[in-house]
Amino acid sequence: MNKDIIRFITVTGVLFCLLWLIGLGWTVKEYYAGKPEKIPQKTTVTSKVESKKGLTIVALGDSLTRGTGDETGKGYVGDLIDEIKTKTKRQIQLTNLGINGQRSAQLRQQVRQSEVQRQIQKADMVLVTIGGNDLFRGGQGLEDFQAGDIPVIEKKYLDNLKFVFQQIRQVNSNATVFFIGLYNPFIDLNQGKDISKLIRHWNYDSAEISAEFPKIVFVPTFDLFELKVNDYLYSDKFHPNTKGYRLIAERVASLLTW
Repeated sequence: MNKDIIRFITVTGVLFCLLWLIGLGWTVKEYYAGKPEKIPQKTTVTSKVESKKGLTIVALGDSLTRGTGDETGKGYVGDLIDEIKTKTKRQIQLTNLGINGQRSAQLRQQVRQSEVQRQIQKADMVLVTIGGNDLFRGGQGLEDFQAGDIPVIEKKYLDNLKFVFQQIRQVNSNATVFFIGLYNPFIDLNQGKDISKLIRHWNYDSAEISAEFPKIVFVPTFDLFELKVNDYLYSDKFHPNTKGYRLIAERVASLLTW
């Protein structure tokens, strides 16, 4: 065989071999060019659902705080809690410290108790009803009251009320306090108009005491019972019935910022 032919075949074979090696290298380079230097670790995506903050409510006062006369047992406190749950979907923690027949002097002593102060301290909202037993003497009415007795009774009541608010603000400066005013359950009596005048004055002075403190809101209820009082009273003609308590709860709820 001619040496030139052999040389040609050899050179051609070497060239094809070089081209194949170059192509192989390029292919390998392209294959690994897009690979990361390290294989990423498997990650788990989780969704965190924030739990809604609950609302802590402390209720203080007399039989209206206890809900006496409400056939459902809720009273205005229970109705208000139902309203808040419906509107906000928040969990409610309630501590009801109301005492049937309690007067302002007794509430004054109650708010000085360490356990009661502990409950008030952690409250977001405080509900208060007091004064009805001071003025009405447990539902006996005002028929036998001497005109000169009322200013003395009211002065003691206002002093006690101011002390109660001072104690609440001393242990908790942030909670909103709703103080429920008085209505006139005796409006249909012969002295009904005179009693109404007296209660309006009593409520005015109570509201003035409330206004001396931040975030203490006086809640009027006199007008709710004025026109149809018997429709909203329990059989004892003193405490509200289920409808009456519902009216009070709606009035308080109307003052809340949802």
